Amino acid sequence: MPPAAQALQVEQHDDYFCCRFQAMASPCEILIETADRQLAGQLGQLARDEAVRIEHKFSRYRDDNIVHQINHSHGTMVEVDDETADLLDYAGFCYELSEGLFDISSGVLGQAWRFDGHTAVPDSASIKQLLCYIGWDKVNWSRPWLALNDGMQIDLGGIGKEYAVDRVAGLVQQQTDCSVLINFGGDLYSSRARQTGKGWHIGIEQPEYTQSNKPMLANKLLEISSGGLATSGDARRHIIKDGQRYGHILNPLTGWPVVGAPCSVSVAAASCTEAGILATLAMLQGEQAEAFLDTQQVPYWVVR
Repeated sequence: MPPAAQALQVEQHDDYFCCRFQAMASPCEILIETADRQLAGQLGQLARDEAVRIEHKFSRYRDDNIVHQINHSHGTMVEVDDETADLLDYAGFCYELSEGLFDISSGVLGQAWRFDGHTAVPDSASIKQLLCYIGWDKVNWSRPWLALNDGMQIDLGGIGKEYAVDRVAGLVQQQTDCSVLINFGGDLYSSRARQTGKGWHIGIEQPEYTQSNKPMLANKLLEISSGGLATSGDARRHIIKDGQRYGHILNPLTGWPVVGAPCSVSVAAASCTEAGILATLAMLQGEQAEAFLDTQQVPYWVVR
């Protein structure tokens, strides 16, 4: 039996059902344009089961999955399954594309930076110590075998949620021709236009950067008919110390927050995974976020 926080809730609206659950530390929902409650419940359960499966398999906070096995291999080779190998290949591609700015081995910086309510800022010496454990180019990856230097770790959180959205989208579209919107913590995918010919309406939040943590406000309303939409930002995860703000988007080459990063970047693309990596790479570009996105020829929205 899943924990109560992961229980599926099914709500009927005027012309669609909304199924809600919790997974990957995010509120998740799937909207199905149907009058069939049984179908909606089945699709909601399918979405929840797949999201929880992916979370359990790839979360770095568990001690019973492949990521834990890799991170505690102490330099020995680990054989991975095809799904894990595909994600590692994709992570390597993103590393090369970003010239090292996107790096799944940079999670060790979490030993120095804590964005969970703490206000401490690490010193340069602490960060410098960790940099030697960062760098996908230091990883011995020859599919399906992976070996990390002792002390290194991987963290698939930067691509996991978007991957889960696309996986659920593929499974759901095998079961129904209804218009479906999948929303995992603001990372989205719409299967097709609704019966009216229009899309689903999505609000992009306006971050309020204050120490009082004001509620997020929607400053733009979008309509999405098909494809993915993802947002990267640090409105809820930052440190303010002595009047200076440190966002949680870290440069793995320096160990420090990206200078000049936007408040948030939202990108629309063919898949949620593509939208997510473009939004993340734009954040990592700092002041050059808009210039980077202009070269990608995708719709985007930047909040500074």
